[in-house]
Amino acid sequence: MNIHELVLLGILFSSFLTGVVIFFLNEESHRLRTWLNLLGAGLKLILVAALLWGVRQGQDYSLTFDFLPGVRFALGADANSVLFVALSSFLWFWTTLYAVGYLEDSPHRSRFFGFFSLCVTATTGIALSANLVTFLVFYELLTVSTYPLVVHRGTPEAMRGGKIYLGYTLAGGTLLLLAVAWLHQLTGPVMFKERGVIQGLMASHRGELQILFLLFMLGIGVKAAIVPLHGWLPKAMIAPAPVSSLLHAVAVVKAGAFGIVRIVYDVYGVENAARLGVLQPLAIAAGVTIIYGSVRALFQDELKKRLAFSTVSQVSYIVLGTAILGPAATIGGLVHLVHQGLMKITLFFGAGNYAETLGIHRVSEMNGVGRRMPLTTAAFTVAALGMIGVPPLAGYISKWYLKKGAIAAGDEWVALVLATSSLLNAAYFLPILYRAWFLAPPSVWPHEHRFGRWETHWMLLAAPLVTAVLVIWAGVFAESSFSPLAWARLITSREYGP
Repeated sequence: MNIHELVLLGILFSSFLTGVVIFFLNEESHRLRTWLNLLGAGLKLILVAALLWGVRQGQDYSLTFDFLPGVRFALGADANSVLFVALSSFLWFWTTLYAVGYLEDSPHRSRFFGFFSLCVTATTGIALSANLVTFLVFYELLTVSTYPLVVHRGTPEAMRGGKIYLGYTLAGGTLLLLAVAWLHQLTGPVMFKERGVIQGLMASHRGELQILFLLFMLGIGVKAAIVPLHGWLPKAMIAPAPVSSLLHAVAVVKAGAFGIVRIVYDVYGVENAARLGVLQPLAIAAGVTIIYGSVRALFQDELKKRLAFSTVSQVSYIVLGTAILGPAATIGGLVHLVHQGLMKITLFFGAGNYAETLGIHRVSEMNGVGRRMPLTTAAFTVAALGMIGVPPLAGYISKWYLKKGAIAAGDEWVALVLATSSLLNAAYFLPILYRAWFLAPPSVWPHEHRFGRWETHWMLLAAPLVTAVLVIWAGVFAESSFSPLAWARLITSREYGP
């Protein structure tokens, strides 16, 4: 086994083994559990950095073996997978730090962090999958490992949310399994390949390929929260704040969006998909989802639900960029995969801080919170303005390329959707910021923990400050060689040619 294969396995097992060990720790092993979590997350970051450097140098990373006759398990790394695994690993480190602080006095921490580690294993496995079968295995592992996190609190409301989540995702997984088996029967093992693998089937199996595309989009669209497959996401907000953060920014919805990117670019090929006539319906579904999620967010007083419907809207920017034929739109969709993750996790970290420190769960309770928690609110403000698309923040870069790509492709209606969405983003984020910074605080908060001279626990504060700085960096230094935009351009050049 060579060093490149060891790097791929190390990225997976750094979290898998951590989770397995944590399951066997008792609740009193707080210090050991914390160190295991941070060491596992840190090791994964180091290995992903090595992978990032190697792929940038043109080195080949692959690992394959047959685990059943005709069924091949395959891992690999290309520019697409590196973009997602780097995002996942980096944000998971900070989510781990945040979760340690957030759950410091909570019961069942070993169970939580055990499944937490399995969840990151599944997400990195999805990123590093080199064929459809491997992708399917990790995709279903993500469902199984996330469910215990959604129902972690064990309340009736949590159990109902988990039941809905499981129903949606298992139904989606069944459709995905059907699509993978059907395409496998047509072509044999399907390895991900730039510009797709279906060219030889275009003439003889056009109708089947169109039906298969629909099955893929329905199966993966559940996790991507495309309307009307989104119903599980607001219900899952009963989960603790660290779980909400990973659901929205790193794991489930982002795995769904990444899966759509893989199917369109590396199974079908975007130009083949356009010739089949399947991209326009996908773009329309994404446009409807963008507007629907934004409108629903307007009417949510509960902060996490407002952010949940914002996620429904924002993730479909990625789908929209994928569904528009042309390099600029592709760049916009791919870069938003990273930018939305940075912005959304910052928002959920902030929401968790408000809930844990002051007992704030609703927008109507946020009057003057910026005076009591200025650093958390500053980070929340940066992320919210980025979501709106205020320059020079990360969200502005994404929306600029999406609009540019839509106009170049002759899809002016997409530019109208983007403009409407930005106005709606402003309508549901700016009132929060106004309340937080300009209205007088109440005489007594719903409840208040004291953290000495800190506005909250340092672990809860460090994570949103770091991710907020990155929201600024990703916009201001978008042209740097290792920025998300640079990687999106690299992927696009290989899909469309230089």
